[in-house]
Amino acid sequence: MTRETQKNIVLKKATKTTITTIIDNYIETLLPSNERVERAPLTKGNVRRPPLLAEHGFSVLVEVVGEAVPHSVLMDFGVSSIGVPHNINVLELDLDKIEAFVLSHGHHDHVGAIVEVLGGLSKKPRPVVVHPDAFISTRFHKFADGREAPIPCIQKGVIEETGNEPIDGRSPVLLASDYILALGEIPRTNDFEKGMLTAYYRKGGQVYKDPIMDDKAIVMNIRDMGLVVITGCGHAGIINTLRHAQQITGVERIYAVIGGFHLIGDIAKTTIQRTIEEMKKIDPEVIVPCHCTGLKAIQAFEQAFPGAFVLNASGTAIHL
Repeated sequence: MTRETQKNIVLKKATKTTITTIIDNYIETLLPSNERVERAPLTKGNVRRPPLLAEHGFSVLVEVVGEAVPHSVLMDFGVSSIGVPHNINVLELDLDKIEAFVLSHGHHDHVGAIVEVLGGLSKKPRPVVVHPDAFISTRFHKFADGREAPIPCIQKGVIEETGNEPIDGRSPVLLASDYILALGEIPRTNDFEKGMLTAYYRKGGQVYKDPIMDDKAIVMNIRDMGLVVITGCGHAGIINTLRHAQQITGVERIYAVIGGFHLIGDIAKTTIQRTIEEMKKIDPEVIVPCHCTGLKAIQAFEQAFPGAFVLNASGTAIHL
């Protein structure tokens, strides 16, 4: 595990990767599998497996193979304390093989089972990449009609209390023998991705707009194919995120985009079509909108990218 400056990032080329969705907003037991997309099996032998859970949260296990040795990293922990641990058991995932953990950002729908997962590890300490802003405890939604709603976040010190080691995620961090990159802060460079418009926080008695600078993604470089980029919510903007991944890795080709694109609510009215227009310029071979992307945006991506689009669900494994 290494922390790198943006001018000194050498992301090793992997031979293949599998991204398994531990939990997402959607579950469907009858979705078909193919060579690239493997749905969670209903049975083990002749015994029906317990059902997987879905919730408004996100968690993925990323497995990558370098020259020969496999590596794995887990990103995010869902919204409840129940969903991710339950699905880990149903999917029979071995947490002891996970080398590191990444928190995409500190919102409640990504940290729900962090204590249960990290506290249950038999081998400690493990590195947990997390931006300091993930611990802002005064975040809230501020709506146009004056209503406010708190945004629960991760508590400061909780990672250490589970016996693990927080790693500052403000700068890029190379993980898994340099085959996986946790992006640091993502610059907001385009003119249409405005972030979460209702997000604010309080500090020193004042109210500030929350840019959610702890938002990050993880990136892999698959030999002869290009970058695989996985977001949590994509609060920085999915296009901003992809362009930043290209810039700091020096790799132009985006092969796959997986994760939350956060194209819901008022922001969707003006942003979905522009996002699709920019995504067409990038032209990924695989597009898997998840979690907070929103139904209208998911439908728009399916229509715009019929060959690349994959409908995600809890338990889905994407083989690349």
